[in-house]
Amino acid sequence: MNGFVNVLIHIYAFSAAVPFLWFFVLWIGVYLWSRDGKRATKLAMDVTTLLLIGSVSVLFENLFGSRFGFFLILLFFLIGYGLLGNFQYKVKGKIDNRRIIRLLWRFGFLTLSVVYLVFLFIGLGKSILSV
Repeated sequence: MNGFVNVLIHIYAFSAAVPFLWFFVLWIGVYLWSRDGKRATKLAMDVTTLLLIGSVSVLFENLFGSRFGFFLILLFFLIGYGLLGNFQYKVKGKIDNRRIIRLLWRFGFLTLSVVYLVFLFIGLGKSILSV
């Protein structure tokens, strides 16, 4: 069992190193399979968000020397869920968990993509300037 977990960890680590490559690979694969661009985009965004969480966490650790990056991302997701749930309850009088999570996950893709690119360029700049 331990070996299987290590294999999964290595696969995730490799995948998280290049999250946008997987976005395009998944998009092309799903599009060729289903011929539905909207479905392909949504699925690619969902999987890439999971990879971006790991990537941004590692970049945060490398840039700031703190292992708090994952928990900070989790905190933002939880705060966002609370805000969206409160807003939806005030507007509709009920909470649709699936809709909130879907909206939050897709917004997380957008936000984490921007943060990933910013951290990537900051890291590249730091490594170039330190040479």
